[in-house]
Amino acid sequence: MATEIKVPALGESVSEATVAKWFKKVGEAVNADEPLVELETDKVTVEVPAPASGTIQEIAADEGAEVSVGALLGVIAEGAVAAAPAKKDAPKAEEKKPEPKPQPEPAKAAAPQASQAPAGGKANLDYPLAPAVRKLVEENNLDAAAIPATGKDGRLTKEDVQAYMAGGKKAAPAAAAAAPAGVVWGEGREAGEREEKVKMTRLRRRIAERLKEAQNTAAMLTTFNEVDMTNIMALRNQYKDVFEKKHGVKLGFMSFFAKACVQALQEIPAVNGEIAGDSIIYKNHYDIGVAVGTPQGLVVPVVRDCDTMNFAEIEKKIGEFGKRARDGKLTMEEMSGGTFTISNGGVYGSLLSTPILNTPQSGILGMHKTQMRPMVMPDGSIQARPMMYLALSYDHRIIDGKEAVTFLVRVKECIEDPARLLFDV
Repeated sequence: MATEIKVPALGESVSEATVAKWFKKVGEAVNADEPLVELETDKVTVEVPAPASGTIQEIAADEGAEVSVGALLGVIAEGAVAAAPAKKDAPKAEEKKPEPKPQPEPAKAAAPQASQAPAGGKANLDYPLAPAVRKLVEENNLDAAAIPATGKDGRLTKEDVQAYMAGGKKAAPAAAAAAPAGVVWGEGREAGEREEKVKMTRLRRRIAERLKEAQNTAAMLTTFNEVDMTNIMALRNQYKDVFEKKHGVKLGFMSFFAKACVQALQEIPAVNGEIAGDSIIYKNHYDIGVAVGTPQGLVVPVVRDCDTMNFAEIEKKIGEFGKRARDGKLTMEEMSGGTFTISNGGVYGSLLSTPILNTPQSGILGMHKTQMRPMVMPDGSIQARPMMYLALSYDHRIIDGKEAVTFLVRVKECIEDPARLLFDV
Protein backbone atom coordinates (compact mmCIF):
# COMPACT_ATOMS: atom_id res chain seq x y z
CA MET A 1 0.00 0.00 0.00
CA ALA A 2 1.36 3.44 -0.96
CA THR A 3 0.92 6.68 1.00
CA GLU A 4 0.96 10.04 -0.76
CA ILE A 5 3.00 12.94 0.60
CA LYS A 6 1.06 16.15 0.00
CA VAL A 7 1.65 19.84 0.64
CA PRO A 8 -0.06 20.68 3.96
CA ALA A 9 -2.01 23.82 4.79
CA LEU A 10 0.58 26.58 4.94
CA GLY A 11 -1.23 29.20 6.96
CA GLU A 12 -3.34 32.28 6.44
CA SER A 13 -3.33 33.64 2.84
CA VAL A 14 -0.48 31.32 1.77
CA SER A 15 -1.34 28.93 -1.05
CA GLU A 16 2.03 28.19 -2.68
CA ALA A 17 5.55 27.18 -1.68
CA THR A 18 8.88 26.22 -3.17
CA VAL A 19 10.45 22.82 -2.51
CA ALA A 20 13.67 23.90 -0.79
CA LYS A 21 15.25 20.60 0.24
CA TRP A 22 14.54 16.88 0.35
CA PHE A 23 15.99 15.10 3.40
CA LYS A 24 15.50 11.65 1.83
CA LYS A 25 16.13 10.15 -1.61
CA VAL A 26 14.19 7.60 -3.62
CA GLY A 27 14.72 4.14 -2.12
CA GLU A 28 15.58 5.34 1.38
CA ALA A 29 13.62 4.19 4.44
CA VAL A 30 11.67 6.73 6.47
CA ASN A 31 9.82 6.64 9.79
CA ALA A 32 6.43 8.21 10.45
CA ASP A 33 6.65 11.89 11.49
CA GLU A 34 10.30 12.08 10.44
CA PRO A 35 11.11 15.37 8.62
CA LEU A 36 10.96 14.55 4.93
CA VAL A 37 11.02 17.73 2.88
CA GLU A 38 11.48 21.44 3.56
CA LEU A 39 9.17 23.95 1.87
CA GLU A 40 9.92 27.66 1.59
CA THR A 41 6.83 29.87 1.73
CA ASP A 42 6.43 33.61 1.40
CA LYS A 43 7.21 34.02 5.10
CA VAL A 44 8.83 30.96 6.65
CA THR A 45 10.27 27.53 5.92
CA VAL A 46 8.06 24.56 6.79
CA GLU A 47 9.19 20.99 7.37
CA VAL A 48 6.76 18.35 6.07
CA PRO A 49 6.87 15.13 8.15
CA ALA A 50 6.40 11.65 6.71
CA PRO A 51 2.73 10.63 6.98
CA ALA A 52 3.70 6.96 7.40
CA SER A 53 6.68 4.64 7.75
CA GLY A 54 8.07 2.93 4.69
CA THR A 55 10.35 3.63 1.75
CA ILE A 56 10.46 6.63 -0.58
CA GLN A 57 9.03 5.23 -3.79
CA GLU A 58 8.72 8.45 -5.79
CA ILE A 59 9.63 12.14 -5.57
CA ALA A 60 7.05 14.03 -7.62
CA ALA A 61 8.30 17.56 -6.92
CA ASP A 62 12.03 18.17 -7.20
CA GLU A 63 13.95 20.83 -5.31
CA GLY A 64 13.13 24.27 -6.68
CA ALA A 65 9.66 23.25 -7.88
CA GLU A 66 6.68 25.50 -7.16
CA VAL A 67 3.84 23.61 -5.43
CA SER A 68 0.34 24.47 -4.21
CA VAL A 69 -1.48 23.37 -1.06
CA GLY A 70 -2.63 19.78 -1.54
CA ALA A 71 -0.18 19.08 -4.39
CA LEU A 72 1.62 15.74 -4.54
CA LEU A 73 5.20 15.86 -3.27
CA GLY A 74 6.00 12.15 -3.40
CA VAL A 75 4.92 8.63 -2.51
CA ILE A 76 5.92 6.34 0.37
CA ALA A 77 5.70 2.59 -0.22
CA GLU A 78 4.77 0.45 2.77
CA GLY A 79 7.63 -1.55 4.31
CA ALA A 80 11.30 -1.77 3.36
CA VAL A 81 10.68 -4.36 0.64
CA ALA A 82 9.96 -1.63 -1.88
CA ALA A 83 13.48 -0.27 -1.45
CA ALA A 84 15.04 -2.60 -4.02
CA PRO A 85 12.74 -1.79 -6.96
CA ALA A 86 12.80 1.87 -6.01
CA LYS A 87 16.56 1.95 -6.42
CA LYS A 88 16.22 0.32 -9.83
CA ASP A 89 13.65 2.89 -10.86
CA ALA A 90 15.83 5.80 -9.82
CA PRO A 91 18.62 5.19 -12.35
CA LYS A 92 16.02 4.69 -15.07
CA ALA A 93 14.64 8.11 -14.31
CA GLU A 94 18.11 9.54 -14.55
CA GLU A 95 18.84 7.68 -17.76
CA LYS A 96 15.72 9.08 -19.34
CA LYS A 97 16.76 12.66 -18.64
CA PRO A 98 19.78 12.74 -20.98
CA GLU A 99 17.88 11.04 -23.87
CA PRO A 100 15.97 14.08 -25.14
CA LYS A 101 18.89 16.38 -24.35
CA PRO A 102 21.78 14.95 -26.44
CA GLN A 103 20.37 16.61 -29.60
CA PRO A 104 21.34 20.23 -28.82
CA GLU A 105 25.05 20.76 -28.29
CA PRO A 106 24.87 22.55 -24.87
CA ALA A 107 22.73 19.72 -23.47
CA LYS A 108 25.72 17.38 -23.41
CA ALA A 109 26.65 19.11 -20.19
CA ALA A 110 23.26 18.18 -18.71
CA ALA A 111 24.21 14.52 -18.20
CA PRO A 112 26.93 15.21 -15.59
CA GLN A 113 24.52 17.52 -13.75
CA ALA A 114 21.94 14.75 -13.47
CA SER A 115 24.52 12.43 -11.96
CA GLN A 116 25.63 15.13 -9.53
CA ALA A 117 22.13 16.14 -8.40
CA PRO A 118 21.66 13.34 -5.86
CA ALA A 119 24.97 14.25 -4.19
CA GLY A 120 23.81 17.78 -3.41
CA GLY A 121 20.67 19.90 -3.48
CA LYS A 122 20.07 23.35 -4.87
CA ALA A 123 22.55 25.95 -3.60
CA ASN A 124 21.17 28.20 -0.86
CA LEU A 125 22.40 31.65 -1.92
CA ASP A 126 20.90 33.31 1.16
CA TYR A 127 24.26 32.47 2.73
CA PRO A 128 27.21 34.50 1.37
CA LEU A 129 29.77 32.54 -0.59
CA ALA A 130 33.09 31.82 1.09
CA PRO A 131 35.94 33.92 -0.38
CA ALA A 132 37.60 30.91 -2.04
CA VAL A 133 34.27 29.75 -3.50
CA ARG A 134 33.33 33.23 -4.75
CA LYS A 135 36.75 33.65 -6.38
CA LEU A 136 36.39 30.32 -8.20
CA VAL A 137 32.85 31.16 -9.35
CA GLU A 138 33.77 34.64 -10.58
CA GLU A 139 37.01 33.63 -12.29
CA ASN A 140 35.20 30.96 -14.30
CA ASN A 141 32.07 33.05 -14.92
CA LEU A 142 29.78 30.42 -13.37
CA ASP A 143 26.17 30.69 -12.17
CA ALA A 144 26.32 29.81 -8.47
CA ALA A 145 22.57 29.06 -8.39
CA ALA A 146 23.05 26.21 -10.88
CA ILE A 147 25.75 24.37 -8.90
CA PRO A 148 24.54 21.47 -6.68
CA ALA A 149 25.60 22.13 -3.09
CA THR A 150 26.66 19.58 -0.48
CA GLY A 151 27.58 21.96 2.35
CA LYS A 152 25.58 22.51 5.52
CA ASP A 153 22.20 24.25 4.97
CA GLY A 154 22.78 24.21 1.20
CA ARG A 155 26.04 26.16 1.27
CA LEU A 156 28.38 25.86 -1.69
CA THR A 157 31.84 24.44 -1.04
CA LYS A 158 35.00 24.73 -3.10
CA GLU A 159 34.73 21.03 -3.91
CA ASP A 160 31.17 21.55 -5.24
CA VAL A 161 32.41 24.16 -7.73
CA GLN A 162 35.40 22.05 -8.78
CA ALA A 163 33.19 18.98 -9.30
CA TYR A 164 30.77 21.09 -11.31
CA MET A 165 33.58 22.38 -13.53
CA ALA A 166 34.99 18.87 -13.92
CA GLY A 167 31.61 17.86 -15.33
CA GLY A 168 32.11 20.30 -18.20
CA LYS A 169 29.68 22.94 -17.02
CA LYS A 170 29.82 26.42 -18.52
CA ALA A 171 28.12 29.62 -17.46
CA ALA A 172 26.08 30.14 -20.62
CA PRO A 173 24.05 26.89 -20.58
CA ALA A 174 23.39 27.30 -16.85
CA ALA A 175 22.06 30.81 -17.37
CA ALA A 176 19.87 29.65 -20.22
CA ALA A 177 18.42 26.86 -18.11
CA ALA A 178 17.73 29.21 -15.21
CA ALA A 179 15.90 31.81 -17.29
CA PRO A 180 12.45 30.13 -17.47
CA ALA A 181 12.28 29.90 -13.66
CA GLY A 182 11.95 33.68 -13.39
CA VAL A 183 9.33 34.03 -16.09
CA VAL A 184 6.77 35.48 -13.68
CA TRP A 185 9.02 38.43 -12.95
CA GLY A 186 10.46 38.63 -16.44
CA GLU A 187 13.92 37.53 -17.40
CA GLY A 188 15.43 41.02 -17.28
CA ARG A 189 18.83 41.76 -18.70
CA GLU A 190 21.78 39.44 -18.49
CA ALA A 191 24.54 40.12 -15.97
CA GLY A 192 27.36 42.18 -17.37
CA GLU A 193 31.05 42.13 -16.65
CA ARG A 194 31.85 42.13 -12.92
CA GLU A 195 28.15 41.52 -12.17
CA GLU A 196 26.31 38.55 -10.72
CA LYS A 197 22.71 37.59 -11.46
CA VAL A 198 21.02 35.67 -8.63
CA LYS A 199 17.40 34.59 -8.64
CA MET A 200 15.26 36.03 -5.84
CA THR A 201 14.18 33.70 -3.07
CA ARG A 202 10.45 33.23 -2.61
CA LEU A 203 10.62 35.30 0.60
CA ARG A 204 12.40 38.17 -1.16
CA ARG A 205 9.89 38.10 -4.04
CA ARG A 206 7.01 38.17 -1.57
CA ILE A 207 8.53 41.09 0.33
CA ALA A 208 8.85 43.00 -2.93
CA GLU A 209 5.26 42.21 -3.90
CA ARG A 210 3.82 43.25 -0.54
CA LEU A 211 5.79 46.51 -0.40
CA LYS A 212 4.65 47.44 -3.89
CA GLU A 213 1.10 46.39 -3.06
CA ALA A 214 1.14 48.74 -0.07
CA GLN A 215 2.33 51.63 -2.25
CA ASN A 216 -0.27 50.91 -4.92
CA THR A 217 -3.20 50.40 -2.52
CA ALA A 218 -2.85 52.79 0.40
CA ALA A 219 -2.83 56.59 0.35
CA MET A 220 0.41 56.50 2.30
CA LEU A 221 1.68 59.53 4.17
CA THR A 222 4.34 59.96 6.86
CA THR A 223 4.40 62.39 9.77
CA PHE A 224 7.48 63.01 11.93
CA ASN A 225 8.34 64.05 15.46
CA GLU A 226 11.32 63.81 17.76
CA VAL A 227 11.53 62.44 21.26
CA ASP A 228 13.91 63.29 24.10
CA MET A 229 15.19 59.94 25.42
CA THR A 230 16.76 61.39 28.59
CA ASN A 231 14.17 60.20 31.12
CA ILE A 232 13.60 56.75 29.66
CA MET A 233 17.36 56.14 29.42
CA ALA A 234 17.79 57.19 33.04
CA LEU A 235 14.91 54.92 34.11
CA ARG A 236 16.38 51.99 32.18
CA ASN A 237 19.85 52.52 33.65
CA GLN A 238 18.38 52.70 37.14
CA TYR A 239 16.44 49.43 36.95
CA LYS A 240 18.11 47.33 34.23
CA ASP A 241 20.21 45.21 36.63
CA VAL A 242 17.43 44.40 39.09
CA PHE A 243 15.01 43.89 36.18
CA GLU A 244 17.28 41.32 34.54
CA LYS A 245 17.97 39.60 37.86
CA LYS A 246 14.27 39.20 38.62
CA HIS A 247 12.88 38.45 35.16
CA GLY A 248 15.85 36.84 33.40
CA VAL A 249 15.67 39.20 30.45
CA LYS A 250 17.29 42.54 29.62
CA LEU A 251 15.22 45.71 29.79
CA GLY A 252 15.26 47.32 26.34
CA PHE A 253 13.42 50.22 24.78
CA MET A 254 11.03 48.15 22.64
CA SER A 255 8.74 47.33 25.57
CA PHE A 256 8.38 51.04 26.37
CA PHE A 257 7.53 51.87 22.76
CA ALA A 258 5.11 48.93 22.50
CA LYS A 259 3.29 50.09 25.63
CA ALA A 260 3.30 53.70 24.42
CA CYS A 261 1.82 52.62 21.06
CA VAL A 262 -0.92 50.62 22.78
CA GLN A 263 -1.90 53.66 24.82
CA ALA A 264 -1.94 55.84 21.71
CA LEU A 265 -3.92 53.22 19.74
CA GLN A 266 -6.56 53.12 22.48
CA GLU A 267 -6.94 56.87 22.19
CA ILE A 268 -6.86 56.97 18.35
CA PRO A 269 -8.65 53.74 17.25
CA ALA A 270 -8.43 54.56 13.52
CA VAL A 271 -4.69 53.80 13.58
CA ASN A 272 -5.56 50.31 14.83
CA GLY A 273 -8.17 49.76 12.12
CA GLU A 274 -8.18 48.48 8.57
CA ILE A 275 -10.24 48.99 5.43
CA ALA A 276 -12.39 46.03 4.33
CA GLY A 277 -14.15 46.81 1.07
CA ASP A 278 -16.26 49.89 1.72
CA SER A 279 -16.16 49.40 5.50
CA ILE A 280 -13.71 50.03 8.33
CA ILE A 281 -12.88 47.38 10.93
CA TYR A 282 -11.94 48.88 14.30
CA LYS A 283 -9.97 46.40 16.41
CA ASN A 284 -10.21 46.30 20.18
CA HIS A 285 -7.21 44.00 20.50
CA TYR A 286 -3.65 45.25 20.31
CA ASP A 287 -1.33 42.85 18.51
CA ILE A 288 1.94 44.63 17.79
CA GLY A 289 4.16 43.39 14.96
CA VAL A 290 7.89 43.85 15.56
CA ALA A 291 10.00 43.96 12.39
CA VAL A 292 13.04 41.67 12.61
CA GLY A 293 15.85 41.57 10.06
CA THR A 294 17.14 38.10 9.11
CA PRO A 295 19.69 36.85 6.54
CA GLN A 296 16.73 35.81 4.37
CA GLY A 297 14.86 39.12 4.64
CA LEU A 298 12.54 41.10 6.90
CA VAL A 299 9.89 39.23 8.91
CA VAL A 300 7.31 40.64 11.31
CA PRO A 301 6.34 38.35 14.21
CA VAL A 302 3.36 39.55 16.26
CA VAL A 303 3.29 40.16 20.03
CA ARG A 304 -0.37 39.51 20.78
CA ASP A 305 -2.47 41.29 23.41
CA CYS A 306 0.23 43.79 24.31
CA ASP A 307 -2.28 45.69 26.43
CA THR A 308 -2.46 42.77 28.87
CA MET A 309 1.29 42.12 29.07
CA ASN A 310 3.85 43.66 31.41
CA PHE A 311 7.27 44.94 30.35
CA ALA A 312 9.06 41.68 31.16
CA GLU A 313 6.59 39.59 29.15
CA ILE A 314 6.96 41.86 26.13
CA GLU A 315 10.77 41.82 26.32
CA LYS A 316 10.82 38.02 26.62
CA LYS A 317 8.49 37.57 23.67
CA ILE A 318 10.44 39.98 21.47
CA GLY A 319 13.73 38.30 22.38
CA GLU A 320 12.30 34.86 21.66
CA PHE A 321 10.90 35.99 18.31
CA GLY A 322 14.20 37.59 17.34
CA LYS A 323 16.19 34.40 17.98
CA ARG A 324 13.69 32.14 16.23
CA ALA A 325 13.40 34.53 13.27
CA ARG A 326 17.15 34.39 12.68
CA ASP A 327 16.99 30.58 12.93
CA GLY A 328 14.06 30.46 10.48
CA LYS A 329 11.84 28.76 13.07
CA LEU A 330 8.89 31.15 13.17
CA THR A 331 5.46 29.73 12.35
CA MET A 332 2.88 31.27 10.02
CA GLU A 333 0.53 31.92 12.93
CA GLU A 334 3.20 33.95 14.71
CA MET A 335 3.48 36.33 11.76
CA SER A 336 -0.21 36.75 10.97
CA GLY A 337 -2.93 38.99 12.29
CA GLY A 338 -1.01 42.01 13.61
CA THR A 339 -2.88 45.29 14.06
CA PHE A 340 0.08 47.71 14.13
CA THR A 341 3.82 47.44 13.43
CA ILE A 342 6.98 48.91 14.97
CA SER A 343 10.19 48.99 12.92
CA ASN A 344 13.49 49.97 14.53
CA GLY A 345 15.94 51.09 11.85
CA GLY A 346 18.02 52.67 14.59
CA VAL A 347 19.74 49.36 15.34
CA TYR A 348 21.37 49.68 11.91
CA GLY A 349 22.23 53.36 12.40
CA SER A 350 19.30 54.91 10.50
CA LEU A 351 18.73 58.53 11.51
CA LEU A 352 15.45 59.05 9.61
CA SER A 353 13.25 57.02 7.28
CA THR A 354 9.70 56.67 5.95
CA PRO A 355 8.56 53.09 6.72
CA ILE A 356 6.14 51.36 4.33
CA LEU A 357 2.86 49.99 5.66
CA ASN A 358 2.50 46.30 6.48
CA THR A 359 -0.85 45.79 4.73
CA PRO A 360 -3.69 45.49 5.62
CA GLN A 361 -2.59 47.47 8.67
CA SER A 362 -3.09 51.22 8.58
CA GLY A 363 -0.09 52.40 10.58
CA ILE A 364 3.58 51.67 11.24
CA LEU A 365 5.95 53.42 13.65
CA GLY A 366 9.57 53.90 12.64
CA MET A 367 12.14 54.23 15.43
CA HIS A 368 15.60 55.54 14.67
CA LYS A 369 19.07 56.10 16.07
CA THR A 370 19.40 57.99 19.37
CA GLN A 371 21.88 60.81 18.88
CA MET A 372 23.11 63.66 21.05
CA ARG A 373 21.90 66.98 19.66
CA PRO A 374 21.87 70.57 20.95
CA MET A 375 18.35 71.44 22.09
CA VAL A 376 16.87 74.73 23.28
CA MET A 377 15.26 74.03 26.66
CA PRO A 378 12.13 75.78 28.05
CA ASP A 379 14.30 78.18 30.07
CA GLY A 380 16.22 79.21 26.94
CA SER A 381 19.39 77.30 27.76
CA ILE A 382 21.01 75.00 25.23
CA GLN A 383 21.74 71.46 26.31
CA ALA A 384 23.04 68.32 24.61
CA ARG A 385 20.18 65.79 24.76
CA PRO A 386 19.80 62.21 23.46
CA MET A 387 17.19 62.66 20.72
CA MET A 388 15.43 60.17 18.45
CA TYR A 389 13.37 60.92 15.36
CA LEU A 390 10.05 59.09 15.15
CA ALA A 391 8.12 58.49 11.93
CA LEU A 392 4.51 57.35 11.59
CA SER A 393 3.49 56.16 8.14
CA TYR A 394 -0.28 55.82 7.85
CA ASP A 395 -3.09 55.19 5.39
CA HIS A 396 -4.67 58.57 4.76
CA ARG A 397 -7.85 56.89 3.50
CA ILE A 398 -8.76 55.89 7.05
CA ILE A 399 -6.59 58.15 9.25
CA ASP A 400 -6.84 61.94 9.15
CA GLY A 401 -3.78 64.12 9.59
CA LYS A 402 -4.99 65.31 12.99
CA GLU A 403 -5.33 61.72 14.22
CA ALA A 404 -1.88 60.75 12.93
CA VAL A 405 -0.17 63.73 14.55
CA THR A 406 -2.05 63.21 17.82
CA PHE A 407 -1.04 59.55 17.86
CA LEU A 408 2.64 60.38 17.42
CA VAL A 409 2.49 63.12 20.05
CA ARG A 410 1.00 60.62 22.54
CA VAL A 411 3.85 58.19 21.89
CA LYS A 412 6.35 61.04 22.35
CA GLU A 413 4.73 62.10 25.65
CA CYS A 414 4.78 58.56 27.03
CA ILE A 415 8.45 58.09 26.21
CA GLU A 416 9.53 61.49 27.55
CA ASP A 417 7.47 60.96 30.72
CA PRO A 418 7.37 57.17 31.37
CA ALA A 419 5.17 57.68 34.44
CA ARG A 420 2.29 58.17 32.00
CA LEU A 421 2.57 54.48 31.11
CA LEU A 422 2.13 53.55 34.77
CA PHE A 423 -0.88 55.80 35.38
CA ASP A 424 -2.38 55.44 31.88
CA VAL A 425 -2.63 59.19 31.32
